[in-house]
Amino acid sequence: MKKTTLILGCGDIGTQLGKQLIDAGQRVIGARRNVAALDGTGIEAVALDVTDEAAVAALPDADIIVYSVTADRFEESAYEAAYPTGLKAVLQAFGSRKKKPERIFFVSSTSVYAQQAGEAVDETTDTEPHGFSGTLMREAEQALLAHDLPGTALRFSGIYGPGRDRLIRQVSEGRIAASNPPMYSNRIHRDDCAGVIAHLIQLTLDGKSLEPIYLASDCDSAPLHEVMAWIAKRLKVETPDVIQSPLRRRSSKRCNNQRLLDSGYTFRYPTFREGYEDVLQQGGFLPAEEQSGGRKKAGGRTSKAKA
Repeated sequence: MKKTTLILGCGDIGTQLGKQLIDAGQRVIGARRNVAALDGTGIEAVALDVTDEAAVAALPDADIIVYSVTADRFEESAYEAAYPTGLKAVLQAFGSRKKKPERIFFVSSTSVYAQQAGEAVDETTDTEPHGFSGTLMREAEQALLAHDLPGTALRFSGIYGPGRDRLIRQVSEGRIAASNPPMYSNRIHRDDCAGVIAHLIQLTLDGKSLEPIYLASDCDSAPLHEVMAWIAKRLKVETPDVIQSPLRRRSSKRCNNQRLLDSGYTFRYPTFREGYEDVLQQGGFLPAEEQSGGRKKAGGRTSKAKA
């Protein structure tokens, strides 16, 4: 029989994940507010508001659940509803069923880390977030890991990809982050987000043991200035306007993804160079003579993480 994956909050990443799982022979159910967005994807659509207890209770059984709900605004009440409250409701609903899921995956964030001075962080690093977003994300993680149902939290770093091109647009306007002091940034391409989840789902279905937490970030925690300078070179633009990095207000850390690499995952875009090259090509940002007309893929290699 086909295995069933239920994706709660089936947005951009969930849709990409669903397509991969369908190609792998799974049945995929996607739950979200706007179900029309799933038309033509092959994903079975279910309307859902995670704050509606009756709707959560009516969700179909599944072998795997991916909780990828996002807050609809950057406010504490919205984060509370989307993350700890919503996830706890799902855990309660599925924990009491006769057919229980084999594993629940929670899409978390590196906002749970409070490091601000370029420290290296991994899954064993203490998490003492300062802001409400990281605090509530950590509360959701703890609820999952304390529950009887098997669960894994996936801490994604800054997600970029098609439609997530704010950095490119800043550079195209001649703006760049300061080079000193170096403000370390971390990122992962949208396609690798979906790839990581699909990889861990397959390990689960193959009966492999999983860690409770995976830090999902690419293999190069580069200073933001270096990333923007590389983009500027590809765009052939001057960047005279030095901007105050948003990371200066939040964090500067270096994410170590070795645990994920050790699980056997191979990044499609190991560094920002491969990933942003694809976004630049597909988004039509490059000069006409440099448009390849084809999709550039990173070589199928695994890069070592930087500590």
